[in-house]
Amino acid sequence: MDLTTLERVPMWIGGSAVAPTTKRYGEVTNPATGEVIRHVPLANAADVDRAVRSAADALPGWRGAPALRRARVLMRFRELLDANKKDLRKLITQEHGKTLVDAEGEITRGLEVVEFAMGIPHLLKGEHSENVGTGVDAYSIRQPVGVCAGITPFNFPAMVPMWMFPVALACGNTFVLKPSERDPTTALRLAELLKEAGLPDGVFNVVHGDKESVDALLAHPDVRAISFVGSTPIARYIYETGTKHGKRVQALGGAKNHAIVMPDADLPFTIEAIIGAGYGSAGERCMAISAVVAVGEVADKLVEGLAARARTVSTGSGETDVEMGPVVTAAARDRIKGLIDAGCNEGASVVVDGRGIRVTGYENGFFVGPTLFDNVKPEQTIYKEEIFGPVLGVVRVPSLEDAIELVNRNPYANGVALFTRSGYAARRFQEDTEVGMLGINVPIPVPMAFYSFGGWRNSLFGDLHVHGMDGVRFYTRTKAVTTRWPDDGSAAPGFHMPLMG
Repeated sequence: MDLTTLERVPMWIGGSAVAPTTKRYGEVTNPATGEVIRHVPLANAADVDRAVRSAADALPGWRGAPALRRARVLMRFRELLDANKKDLRKLITQEHGKTLVDAEGEITRGLEVVEFAMGIPHLLKGEHSENVGTGVDAYSIRQPVGVCAGITPFNFPAMVPMWMFPVALACGNTFVLKPSERDPTTALRLAELLKEAGLPDGVFNVVHGDKESVDALLAHPDVRAISFVGSTPIARYIYETGTKHGKRVQALGGAKNHAIVMPDADLPFTIEAIIGAGYGSAGERCMAISAVVAVGEVADKLVEGLAARARTVSTGSGETDVEMGPVVTAAARDRIKGLIDAGCNEGASVVVDGRGIRVTGYENGFFVGPTLFDNVKPEQTIYKEEIFGPVLGVVRVPSLEDAIELVNRNPYANGVALFTRSGYAARRFQEDTEVGMLGINVPIPVPMAFYSFGGWRNSLFGDLHVHGMDGVRFYTRTKAVTTRWPDDGSAAPGFHMPLMG
């Protein structure tokens, strides 16, 4: 099946592409051209129920499979991902707009989670204590939760789903993925590759849709756990609604990521790092830098260097040799331009203005050029809002202490970076900054797959982060088992509380 030519995107249920029962469809556009290239079904409760029932039916066989057998399926999936990386990146670029190089990097980071999940026979090992009482042993075991669901955003149509389902499947769960309706086709291709890798039918399913399908997943009695990545208001809604229905929920929300630049920073290195972190993928990353905190005397030189580099960022179709592509939709473009307007109206100094960009040959595309503000204040909209576009705002502060205080006051606490040559400053930053993910001379501190990803405060709802050992903990439940094998004639426990010893 050639998914790139489908007029209507199917769902994936029970190991094959299927037509939905819904009559509602949305449009999938190519952000570089503005052209509608596909129609995506917006699943109803019946479609969701069909996918969940498929996952529930497949659960006993899959959870009963040895962990090593599950790992071998993921091993084959990993090889297929690597072999099909070029084709997958084209799908991502066509529907999302990010450059081919960036799309391939996304796939690679998702693939690393698959590699982590391949070690599941070791990761599922429990603990054992011998002779905790006379002739009594105790041990713990990890078992799968059941049917799990993932609700994922448009900005990483391959990587974010792969933050979730490889670990969930490795642990013995079955899975229903609800990808973004803006770029849904990559999820179907991943489903095909899983089937080719030998995943049994029904273990992995894909439904498309909007709030109706999300609410159906949140309320379905057979869904035991929900993973979500998206904006903070929706993350809060997912967490509150899912937990109200008795589900385990991890909901990752929005961000306002800061980069603190000290006077002793390597300025050429820092400028290039911030430019890539702020404008890469057109700023549509939950870990994108959007607030640059210039400490003391570094501010003037930093702004001058950022402005010079921002003016040279090449922008165009992600399928061409450029550094930055379009944003995902016309609505996203208009929202970003509106926030730039607000920054100008509220008194920030616009140094580089990307509102008037024109890309030859792509006049109908959804482009916003690199934009840079100076003298941004914490009370201004462009500082308070998550822009999710190629906009950097420089906030000037006198000291590292002021910079850390600024970061800690922000309602978001996803990621933050510090650029310095000072070990003292780095240690102070590491100890005092109240944020989930820190980078020291690393602009986008996304942890490797064997660590866990997630922020604090309004950037995370729930107790466990994604992938790494938190992912294993989220997708399993622990049982504590106490055993005794008495000899014939041994005295049985009485009416009193059992004692060990």
